Amino acid sequence: MARPEMQQDTEMPDSGKTIVMDVLRYRPEQDDRPVLQSYEVPFSDDMSVLQGLQYIKDYLDGSLSFRWSCRMAICGSCGMMINGRPQLACKTFLRDIYPEHVRVEALAHFPIERDLVIVMDDFIEKLESIKPYIIEKQPRPLAEGEYLQTPAERDLYEQFSSCINCMLCYAACPQYGLNPKFLGPGIIALLHRYNLDSRDAGAEQRKPLVNSEDGVYNCTAVGFCSEVCPKLVDPANAVNVNKMEAAKDYFLRLVRPRGGGK
Repeated sequence: MARPEMQQDTEMPDSGKTIVMDVLRYRPEQDDRPVLQSYEVPFSDDMSVLQGLQYIKDYLDGSLSFRWSCRMAICGSCGMMINGRPQLACKTFLRDIYPEHVRVEALAHFPIERDLVIVMDDFIEKLESIKPYIIEKQPRPLAEGEYLQTPAERDLYEQFSSCINCMLCYAACPQYGLNPKFLGPGIIALLHRYNLDSRDAGAEQRKPLVNSEDGVYNCTAVGFCSEVCPKLVDPANAVNVNKMEAAKDYFLRLVRPRGGGK
C-alpha cells in the first residue's frame, strides 16, 4: 500500500526511538463507546504530543480526528487529557513521557463528537452569556477618540485577559463534572477581566450570573483549574474574588433601608 500523503508537514524523525501512543477513538457511526487504540510512533526529542498525533494521521491512520491550529500554545485548540491531566498537546513533549505510554483522550467533562474532538456548545453559550466585550458607560461619537486607560488600570485585569479559551480548567474542575450548569472557572475569569476594566460598565449586567445558583458559590475551591492553566490566568482567584463581592453585595442589601435607599 502506498504511504498516504503528508497533510500536517510532519517530518519523519530519525532518532531511532519510538513511543507507544494510546489514543481514544470514537467514531459514532461504528463505535458504541470510546475505546483506546495503540500506535507506535517514532519520535525525536523536539516532538510534541500534537506532532505525534499528526504523525499518526499522516502515516498510520488518516481517520484520526483532533483539533489544532497554531502549534504555539496561543489558540487553545489542542486541549486534551494527556496521561489523565488536562494539557495542551502542542506544549507537552513526548520526551518527558518516554519510555512510558502516552495516553491521549478527549477533554474530560465534555461530550465527545469524534475521537479527540469535543462538543463545545455549552462553553460557547456560557461565554456569550457574560457579554465578553466592553460595555460602554455611555454612547459617544467616534470624533471624541478612543477610550484612554492608564498602565495601572490595565494592570488590574491583564492577568485575566490572557485566557485562550482552551477549556483545560473545565476538564480539571470536579464541580463542573458534577454540575454542567456551573458557570465554570474560565468563564468567571473572563467575566472578572471585563468587570475590572476601567472602560467597562457592564458589571451590573453580569452580576445575576455571578450571584446565581450556578454561579461562583458552586465552586468548591479545589484550585486545580489554576494549576493546569497554560497562561497562568489563575481562575480560582477570580472565582474567590467574585465570591467575596457576591457576599458583600448580599449583606449590603440586608442593611440598606427598604425601597433601595443608600
